[in-house]
Amino acid sequence: MSKLPRHPRLATLTGIAAAAALAATLAAQPATAAPKPPGHDFSIEQVLSAPFPSDLVAAGQGGRVAWVYDQGGSRNVWIAGPGANSAYAARPITSYVGDDGYDLGELNWAPDGRQLVYSRGGSLEGGGPVNALSRPSGGVGQEVWAASLDGAPRRIGPGHTAAVSPRGDVVAYILADQIWIAPLAAGDPPTQLIHDRGRSEGVTWSPDGGRLAFVSRRGDHSLIGVYDFAAKALVWLGPSVDRDMSPVWSPDGRSLAYVRLAAGQARPFADSREAQPWSLWIADAATGAARSVWTANPGPGSAFHPLESDQTLMWTADGRLVFPWERSGWMQLYAVAAAGGPATRLTHGDFEVFSATLSGDRKRIVYSANQDDIDHRHVWTLGVGDAAPRPLTQGPTIEDNPVVASDGQVMALHSDWRKPIHPVWLAGSTRLVDLAPAAMPADFPDARFSEPKPVIFTSPDGQTIHGQLFLPRNGRPARGPAILFFHGGPTRQMLLGWHPMDAYTYMYGLNQYLADEGYVVLSVNYRGGSGYGLDFREALKFGPAGGSEVNDILGAAQYLRGRPDVDPKRIGIWGGSYGGLMTALGLARASDLLAAGVDYAGVHDWSTIGAGLGPGSAPGAAELARASSPMGTIDKWTSPVLLIHADDDRNVPFSQTVELVEALRQRHVEFEQLILPDEIHDLLRGESWLRFFHAADDFFARHLQPGQPPAAHR
Repeated sequence: MSKLPRHPRLATLTGIAAAAALAATLAAQPATAAPKPPGHDFSIEQVLSAPFPSDLVAAGQGGRVAWVYDQGGSRNVWIAGPGANSAYAARPITSYVGDDGYDLGELNWAPDGRQLVYSRGGSLEGGGPVNALSRPSGGVGQEVWAASLDGAPRRIGPGHTAAVSPRGDVVAYILADQIWIAPLAAGDPPTQLIHDRGRSEGVTWSPDGGRLAFVSRRGDHSLIGVYDFAAKALVWLGPSVDRDMSPVWSPDGRSLAYVRLAAGQARPFADSREAQPWSLWIADAATGAARSVWTANPGPGSAFHPLESDQTLMWTADGRLVFPWERSGWMQLYAVAAAGGPATRLTHGDFEVFSATLSGDRKRIVYSANQDDIDHRHVWTLGVGDAAPRPLTQGPTIEDNPVVASDGQVMALHSDWRKPIHPVWLAGSTRLVDLAPAAMPADFPDARFSEPKPVIFTSPDGQTIHGQLFLPRNGRPARGPAILFFHGGPTRQMLLGWHPMDAYTYMYGLNQYLADEGYVVLSVNYRGGSGYGLDFREALKFGPAGGSEVNDILGAAQYLRGRPDVDPKRIGIWGGSYGGLMTALGLARASDLLAAGVDYAGVHDWSTIGAGLGPGSAPGAAELARASSPMGTIDKWTSPVLLIHADDDRNVPFSQTVELVEALRQRHVEFEQLILPDEIHDLLRGESWLRFFHAADDFFARHLQPGQPPAAHR
């Protein structure tokens, strides 16, 4: 989900001087920061003013890394590399200006480490062109661009998910679900490389650039193909009725390994603790002949679940395949020899691995995990021949999405409860060096936040639930209002600090703002989320199969009601996406406990959602799905609600909010609405986030603090 109306204006970088000027502009730009409201320590504009980094990626040469910075809806590519005195110098290499509604991401370096390609326009969610600014000329589709360290960006053509050949001459990418190819330098026009009957994705070059592997999705099955440029021929790897995915090349480029999921895997939001066991296969790239090298055991871990990062399968220099497996009930890393045999466990303990990557020489894995600290994430490393992993970071901080630069240095995204997520160099276990310190706005209010506290409570059915409690920094004299927050996903985990995903970092910021406004805020990591093991994530009777997550709403509300600083008659609830569902579910089940709610893009009726997310066709499934939904107990809903939804949402159908409004009107339940025309689920514009958050603040002030208008209006 995620990003911030001004008049859009696009500009391309014309030289290093322009890049330096933009860096200085970012450093000195509290133009996005409104004056703080009277009686308030900071404004919503200020709390959203820090640039958000994503797509951290390492170059194959030069020790450089790149990432995307989104500041108020203006997205640009930044790079950092070694400079004088072992310091890193960072700067943008694009200069797009304005809250323009253009998504940007999918960075991929050229082998020389001096050029990279990226996708811009449309949405990384997919679904075709986006017109978040409601331009009369219509929506903008995704395009592939190339940028260099010392020149202006160049448009390659329409498409996305580009990958540069190891030879550095051409780039392959996806357009209309087909593979296209174009020269990296200006020259011949793009051409379609393969006419695939399926939907092509996941293009992966062989180490020598002579072949290109890809996944062909064909509805009820998927295949992995390899195109040979010299032979101009296509080979399918061990084709079957199953779903093949995540191809990775061997170091010598002769073979590929991939994941195979048995046909008929479970539907989303269904219990996936067990399934027909998944397996790892290796195939000859020239002939397509394939063999199974490992199969998961029945029971826990038999259903495949990937890491949060792009790399699910890694082929190391010593001939092993490293992969995630939940055999122990926790997401851990294992390895198996490419020749086959039993899997060896590489990580040990009751914790989750979230992202992992392999160094360019294939001799080292770095990963993030919540080992020994379930409310934070830290980076660990494991080299070929190491007896055990060792931590690279520690303490009350968050590090995620690590990468290994070509010179062996490790970079990651880092935050704590004060300072938002930003790229750093892991110079030592206690020394993290900010790669772009000048990008942080000078008036960012990090010294005025409330340190969230870990909270554990028990839901009515006995489930243990973790949360983060935000208290007013300066206290308050008597019982006052409180607010529950539920994240989306649902496979997410809120942390004791700024989150490494954009929407949740913004929502963490709003929780900080609400606490500063005098609310007690409890952020709830409800069942179905990540971070607490397989059984917690794959909760029984969850979602359309019974709505067991309502217990966590009730448990959280009772926890707040029991606090001496909370007025039990003034408890609100808010969340987005699945958190919007949780908001609606709480109001439909427990309006006696919850006085008001703000529901962004929630699911309201599982039986009508469609798009493969609903209950399926089993007898009684549709009836159970509706009974598990907010619409199932709509007659119990009496509390007022603010409904917010983007009407070009490609994740949660807009019809879900239309259906709910019809039902609330029939029952004369008070509701307000904020509809964002032409926006998408993961809001592209900074202004959209500001409208969302200001509307929520205003709504809660009127319903939970009667007689006290919201801070923005005082």
